[in-house]
Amino acid sequence: MLPSSLLQAIEALGALPGVGPRTAERYAYYLFKSDPKLSENISEALAKLHTGVKSCPVTFALIDASEEVSPLYTDKQRDKSTILVVEEPLDIFALEQTKVYTGTYHVLGGAISPIDGITPEHLHIKELLARVKQDSVKEVIIATNPSVEGESTALLLQKLLHDEFSDLKITRLARGLPLGVDLSYADQITLSAALENRTDL
Repeated sequence: MLPSSLLQAIEALGALPGVGPRTAERYAYYLFKSDPKLSENISEALAKLHTGVKSCPVTFALIDASEEVSPLYTDKQRDKSTILVVEEPLDIFALEQTKVYTGTYHVLGGAISPIDGITPEHLHIKELLARVKQDSVKEVIIATNPSVEGESTALLLQKLLHDEFSDLKITRLARGLPLGVDLSYADQITLSAALENRTDL
C-alpha cells in the first residue's frame, strides 16, 4: 500500500531501539516531506559513522579515526593517577559536561549480565588492572549504573582491585534521591542508596 522506498525507510528506522512502528512511520514521512538536504545530511553522517569513529586502545572511549589515543588520556592537564570507570563511552560525555572531573576514564564496555551472556571476560577489566599498575594510579572511582548489573560489576571490580592493589583508594559515585522525585516513585535500589549515603544536617 505504500511505495517500496518509503517502506524501506520505515523498516530501517524501526530497527532503532525505542522506535516503534508508528514512530518509524512518522519519522520516515517527516523526512519525505522535508527538504531532501536533511535526508542527505543524515545519510552522509551515518555513512561516515563506522569509518570515522573508533575505540581508544587505552581507555576504550570513542575517538576520531585519525587519533591514536583519547585526548582525555594524553592531555597533560588530566590527572592520570585517577581513573573513573564507566560502563559505556557516552557516560564520559555526561560526566565531562559537569566540568568538575579532571582525571582519566576507563570504559568497561557494559556490565555483567549472565542473562544477556555478558561475563567479566567480555568487559575491559584486565586492561583496567594493567592501567592501574602502569600509571601508578592512586584512586579508582567506580561509576557503574545503579542497576542490579551495575552493582554486581562494581562489587567485582572492588574485589579484584582490593586483592591486587592494597594501597589503592577505591570510591563510588554518591547515589541517592534525585531532586524532584517523590519517595513513592523511587525504586528500591535508589532508596537503599539514599539511606546508606545519608548525611548530617
